[in-house]
Amino acid sequence: MHSDVQWRLCWENELQLADHADLSDFFRKTYAGAFETKPFEGGRSWAGARPEFRAIGYDAHGIAAHICILRRFIKVGDVDLLVAELGLYGVRQDLEGFGISFSMRTVYPVLQQLGVPFAFGTVRHAMRNHVERFCRNGLATIVPDVRVRSTHPEVYLDLPPTRLEDVLVFVVPIGRSMSEWPSGTLIDRNGPEL
Repeated sequence: MHSDVQWRLCWENELQLADHADLSDFFRKTYAGAFETKPFEGGRSWAGARPEFRAIGYDAHGIAAHICILRRFIKVGDVDLLVAELGLYGVRQDLEGFGISFSMRTVYPVLQQLGVPFAFGTVRHAMRNHVERFCRNGLATIVPDVRVRSTHPEVYLDLPPTRLEDVLVFVVPIGRSMSEWPSGTLIDRNGPEL
C-alpha cells in the first residue's frame, strides 16, 4: 500500500498538546511488541531524552512516520564530538516497506542547517536490513563493532545509572567526510538515548 506522505518539520516547542497525544498513540501502536511502550503513556511523545527537532510524516490516515533530532556531544573513544543524534524512528506498519530511508531523506537538509559534522543513530540489530538499504544510497555508513553507553532516563535504585548496549550504529556525514569519524569501539552518549 503506497501513501502520499506530507512532512511537517518542526521544533519541539512548536508542538501542541494534541500533537503530543497523537504522537504518543502512534508510538504505542508502532512499537507494540518491539519493545516497552510504557514511556509513551499519558500523552508523552518521547522515550528518553526529549528531542529538539522532529520530522513527522502525515497521510490520509494520520501520522505515517516520525524521526527526531537532538544535538549533543558524544565521546567516540577519547574524542568529544558534536553530533545530531537521530532517534524515535517510526513507520506505520502498513508503510514499513518504505523503511527508514524516506524519513532520513526528508531531514538531511535540516541536518545540514544545524551545522553538525555528523548525524549519529542506533537501532536494534533486527532493523539492519532497513539501515543497509539506506546506506546503499550513500547517505550513511554502518559503523561495526561499536558499543554504546547511555544513562537511564530515570534513576532506578536497583540498576546502575548507565547501560552498555550492543546496537547497530550508523553515521551520516554532514559537515565532514566519513574518513574524519573518530575510531573507537565505545560511544558514550553522556545522557539517555532519544
